[in-house]
Amino acid sequence: MFEFTNYNVLFGLLIIPVFLLIFIINRYIRKKLLIKYADATQHWILLPDSSSFKAWMKFILVLSSIVLLILALAGPRVGSRLREVEKKGREIVVALDVSYSMLASDIKPNRLEMAKNALSRMFEQLENDRVGLIVFAGEAYTVMPLTNDFSAAKLFLKNAGPAMVSKQGTSIPSAINMALRSFSPVMPDGSDPNFSKAIIIITDGENHETGVLESAEEAKKQGITINTIGIGDPDGVPIPLSSGSSDFRRDREGNVIVSKLDENTLKQIANNTGGYYIRSGNDPAGLFRLIRKLDEMEKQEFKTKVFAQYDEKFQYFIGFALLIILIETFTSDKKNKWLSNLNIFR
Repeated sequence: MFEFTNYNVLFGLLIIPVFLLIFIINRYIRKKLLIKYADATQHWILLPDSSSFKAWMKFILVLSSIVLLILALAGPRVGSRLREVEKKGREIVVALDVSYSMLASDIKPNRLEMAKNALSRMFEQLENDRVGLIVFAGEAYTVMPLTNDFSAAKLFLKNAGPAMVSKQGTSIPSAINMALRSFSPVMPDGSDPNFSKAIIIITDGENHETGVLESAEEAKKQGITINTIGIGDPDGVPIPLSSGSSDFRRDREGNVIVSKLDENTLKQIANNTGGYYIRSGNDPAGLFRLIRKLDEMEKQEFKTKVFAQYDEKFQYFIGFALLIILIETFTSDKKNKWLSNLNIFR
């Protein structure tokens, strides 16, 4: 497949008609001036060696070299067409709690940053898998659809925070339902999707919405396991106003709001879907234990589109341009004796 890396440079070709127009006008003015001094039939006496053919030929050579140089600057390259290759891997959707309680600093620097750092390191452990990212609090939002571009995944993860979700709280059903919609309906090769898809929920709060077990049951029906990671203290900790703040959020009566980790619900979600529950503290090793367990999942073959490496071709255009310039340099403006007998472009 042939293409250019910078198509905008090709707009430079628009100057070619301008050069052509200028050359034609110049030839016309020159002819008019000659008519002032002598009849057209006498021009060959005044300028016996002048050749219109040679003038046009030299102009076309210069114009051709300019075209080739513009094409070279546009970055021509050749590569194979988009093709599909089969890989073995999983689809993993991570649902990350970004509620304000995740800013608690009982885990340094805070719970959210610890979770993000651990997930970033987890992405580095994945190879042929596809990963998606969902953030949730009182609602859930897809931040990044399934991809095998782990560099992009780490970039999206880095920017995840409470500001992404306007409604606060902890709605685990919303996270599960959003994750279920993020997977491929079936594998691209039409194979059974069972045991090839997993959800990882990372949260520090107790669920505030109904229907969490119903959502987990739907995941089970689709053959999707849900793995849960609990961050925080089951006894509860105050929710800071912002990251690093020493003041805490309060309810309408002025009481400090305390967020408690609901381990029972997280364990039940994992057990009902054949997943794992892990309690995570300051040490992110829990996430890596989960990855090792996920490696035990049956890996399905899926198709992904890849490009072969491109072969740059700009040097050929530059080479031909220099060759044409060299030919133009050694081309005389004067008539050639054998061409003068043909009476061309006189």
